[in-house]
Amino acid sequence: MNPLVSVIILNWNGWKDTLECLESLYQINYPNYNVILVDNHSQDQSLEKIREYCQGQIPLETKFVKYQENNKPIKIRELTNQQTGKAEQEITGYKKGKEITEPGKNEFSKKDNSKPVLTLLKNDANYGFAPGNNIAINYTLKAYNPDYIFLLNNDTVVDPNFLDKLVDSSQNDPEIAVAGPLIYYYDFKGRTDVVANLGGKINLSKYPGYYDLSDDNSVDDFSEDLIECDWISGAGLLLKVKNSPVKHLNEKLFFGCEDIDLALNLKEYGYKSVLVKDAFLWHKEGVSRRKRSSEGIKRALMEIRSNLTFLKAHQNHFYLYLPVYLIQIFILYIRVIIGRD
Repeated sequence: MNPLVSVIILNWNGWKDTLECLESLYQINYPNYNVILVDNHSQDQSLEKIREYCQGQIPLETKFVKYQENNKPIKIRELTNQQTGKAEQEITGYKKGKEITEPGKNEFSKKDNSKPVLTLLKNDANYGFAPGNNIAINYTLKAYNPDYIFLLNNDTVVDPNFLDKLVDSSQNDPEIAVAGPLIYYYDFKGRTDVVANLGGKINLSKYPGYYDLSDDNSVDDFSEDLIECDWISGAGLLLKVKNSPVKHLNEKLFFGCEDIDLALNLKEYGYKSVLVKDAFLWHKEGVSRRKRSSEGIKRALMEIRSNLTFLKAHQNHFYLYLPVYLIQIFILYIRVIIGRD
């Protein structure tokens, strides 16, 4: 039996990206997954457009996805974050691998050739990345008890076979707690084959404490199908939750480093993170951060705050290193300013 995967997508004022993401997700080949879309109190037309899409009223097609009419309408269940506790009790009839058949209840997972379904959690505020996702994590752990949770950025599109590859790799090694796909840029000067993320490594002696393997390597530098790394990008992250000691994101990190913090916490328990080279998704890099702040100085301060909070949590000699970090931050942003000039 294929393990159940709960896919969690966080939306905030980004319905156009979200619809493309959903369209690609509902065309994957993996047979046992459910989709939970968390709206972080959007102030645009997100809720209206998501409902219209589910009803089959927005025939979305892009260079990555061809619209499928035969899987519409998508069943939709709407809950507020205050209602999730009650809703969890309402669907306790759900058993992994079976659909709810009780009168008045609907199935909420896509299995085999059934129509796709969507659970829409409507938050009453913008809680940020970690708390927003944790609301959905708490919900699905109680409602569905999945084997895996897949955190997916709304500004992505996925390959039809990506989830099969990730789950297979994770199932084959009990030490794997986090697995991620090879991430390409959605559009890099017209190209879609340029690697954006290969997983990452940690270096707590140098700000910001982490770096992307793709900074110094190409995918061809790794001969194995799996690349063991220190962390996996939260743009697409498969988390094994069955018997896992860590199931949630660190809410002290409002926006940034949550994925790295998660992987390091699991590593302390002896688990590892891997990138699966033949699983793919495409990411519109930086969309969420641009929406958070269009002002360069504010964005820089936000990133510095998140990075220093992360370093404080994992660097045992944080205050000893702090003067070094501040010098490194100063040099880094001076170079950015000079580069812009």
